[in-house]
Amino acid sequence: MRVDILTLFPEMFQGPLNESLLKKAQTKGLLSLKVTALRDFATDKHKTADDKPYGGGAGMVMMIEPIVSALSSLGRDVESGMSSDERRIILMCPTGTPLTQAKVNELAKVKHLVIICGHYEGIDERVRAAVDEEISIGDYVLTGGELPAMVLVDAVARQIPGVVKEGASVARDSFFDGRLDYPSYTRPEDFAEQRVPDVLLSGHHAEIERWRQKMAWQRTLLRRPELLAKLDLTEADRAVIAEIIQD
Repeated sequence: MRVDILTLFPEMFQGPLNESLLKKAQTKGLLSLKVTALRDFATDKHKTADDKPYGGGAGMVMMIEPIVSALSSLGRDVESGMSSDERRIILMCPTGTPLTQAKVNELAKVKHLVIICGHYEGIDERVRAAVDEEISIGDYVLTGGELPAMVLVDAVARQIPGVVKEGASVARDSFFDGRLDYPSYTRPEDFAEQRVPDVLLSGHHAEIERWRQKMAWQRTLLRRPELLAKLDLTEADRAVIAEIIQD
């Protein structure tokens, strides 16, 4: 997968994109990441990429010309409004559609993601005509779209085959199948009068799996019950949930 990030602050990405799984994914050739400085596409000697809003008001607004020029440099005719199943242009902004695991799974199948990071009071509204979708990582406001872009890249990269060494662990992540993950433990067996559940020490794989499934449903029921309404529950799922409620 190729990912291009357009931002006013490229230095913010130097650390997060070159550590842990993202670094390994790039080393393996599974992920190609490029950060483009929007000020490089400014038209004046001061590299101006933002200006005061028409109509007055506080803050600054990101200008349209540098963004459109940067997009065009990536090989897309944005003025024509053409779209491709292999490329998705995304604007990170608080007014976008909330990011979900389902959206992450969908984007992981796209060959080329272009992510625009909003900043300041926002972007010139006309930029939206050049993007395919707008995404938010939550109902709160950050300084800019850089941190949300990092979140999106990290979440999507995990779904690329080969990025996570043990693929089964991805399928067990919280939200992957619509519910929360089960609790995990490692050594030591006893710590501060807290002991690892006996079932995990039993070596009985079927019982361990049953316990994990039950704990996943219990955690979802207690912490995020609204998720259950979105799931297509099987009879076995309903039986486990009924057992949890009864307990």
